[in-house]
Amino acid sequence: MDRQVHGEVPAGYSPRLYNEDIAPRAHDGHWKTWDLFAWWMSAWHSLGGYTMAVGLLVLGLTGWQMTLGMVIGLVIIFVCSNLMGVAGQRIGVPFPVFARISFGTRGANIPAVLRAIVAIAWYGIQTYLASAAVMLLVIKVAPGAKSAAEGGFLGLSMLGWICFIVLWVAQLAVLWGGMEAVRKLSDFAGTTIWIAMIALAVWVLNRAHWSISWNYHEGPALSGGGTVMAVLGATFITTAYMGGPMLNFADFTRLAPSEKDVRRGNMYGLLGNGIAFCALSVVIVLASVKVYGKAITDPIVMLADIDSVALLLVAIISVGIATVGINIILNFVSPAYDFANVWPEKIDFRRGGLITAVLALLVMPWKLYANPVAVNYFIGGVGALMGPLLGIMLVDYYYVKRCSVSVADLYRDAEDAPYHYNNGFSRNSLIALGVSGVIALLVAYLPALASLGHFSWPVGVIAGAGITALLNRGVAPYSAPAAERSELDLEAPRV
Repeated sequence: MDRQVHGEVPAGYSPRLYNEDIAPRAHDGHWKTWDLFAWWMSAWHSLGGYTMAVGLLVLGLTGWQMTLGMVIGLVIIFVCSNLMGVAGQRIGVPFPVFARISFGTRGANIPAVLRAIVAIAWYGIQTYLASAAVMLLVIKVAPGAKSAAEGGFLGLSMLGWICFIVLWVAQLAVLWGGMEAVRKLSDFAGTTIWIAMIALAVWVLNRAHWSISWNYHEGPALSGGGTVMAVLGATFITTAYMGGPMLNFADFTRLAPSEKDVRRGNMYGLLGNGIAFCALSVVIVLASVKVYGKAITDPIVMLADIDSVALLLVAIISVGIATVGINIILNFVSPAYDFANVWPEKIDFRRGGLITAVLALLVMPWKLYANPVAVNYFIGGVGALMGPLLGIMLVDYYYVKRCSVSVADLYRDAEDAPYHYNNGFSRNSLIALGVSGVIALLVAYLPALASLGHFSWPVGVIAGAGITALLNRGVAPYSAPAAERSELDLEAPRV
């Protein structure tokens, strides 16, 4: 046994399923309402969040219709995040261990690895985008550095490599400090992007003479039915954007002291703050239309146009800090736990984070980002499976298991352990994932279903949930001994 990873393994637990970082936690954590509020600020306040919002213009929506679609999407995310977040808080285990309830002690590695693939790709891409913003600042402040931004090695200039590696190391250093360091960064980073976004909004609105058209849209006006479909498309593009984070929300809420903290953090940070950020993003893009004659999808383009070095300095620093914050909470923590779950005897949270960082570097994210086929078909294809996984896990926990879970048995691999299933794999959940995953991918990529492509996430959720419920009809939930249940496991949560 590697005691550096494990510490002491509790009696009855398997060392193949346990180390201290993925151990169950008591309900006395430090992730309270404010921390989860800041978590959602970090999750939404990013270049990616702005780009997602701007991308809704291609649906032909007006400004107010875009906002409506995103708000409906936020409400759906709020419901799902409460369900997953409260379950995580009650049981006190990270996402890959939570997945053992549905997929088995070995089968849980399948959803864990799928989530890790998406997270690693976007971790690298977000780091690259943040480094591009930092490089822009360096050149603005020190024009002589422009020569170092020319030429390059493996697709990046010397200045590009320096900026990327600095951010790469900085993020790894935060993760090395554990979840408490992540919490403190999230608390700080979540608020800083508001500084940049408000500064950018004031600057672009001033150039637009403080006038925008909420009725602006690209392309011909939509019919009544077309408008409804487009608004729903905006709704589910928004939900799909948070498909991965919703799935592994338990990584954070397991550290919350109460369900009330989870619900209030979601209410203020997701609904209140999320709606405000979406509205501000729409205002900026509508103002950019008036200034540039077209919607600017990349805010870096607008930042590069700012004449004031002081304003640019504030904006770039804020964007850089916020991007590091979102990258760590959405794309770094999850694979760190996921890799720890694959081989708990040798991989702890820190080593899982190091593996994540190295893989994110090796995929050369600047090349990945420049290849729409790779992003849309590979990353997007794996991402489309986040919906089926969410549907399977929620229905299995709330409907099949009736919220009754033996936490201790999640760490046992004996033949008679309830989550050992068939050699560690749940046949029913794997069948549900296979069938619903194929359905979601067909909706996303089959040319004949192109008009429904934006609906792959809800289709995947519904298919995964429905097939799981169907396959488990008549299956009696495991009756965990009272001493091994979470305190509130038998009471279904309110959403």
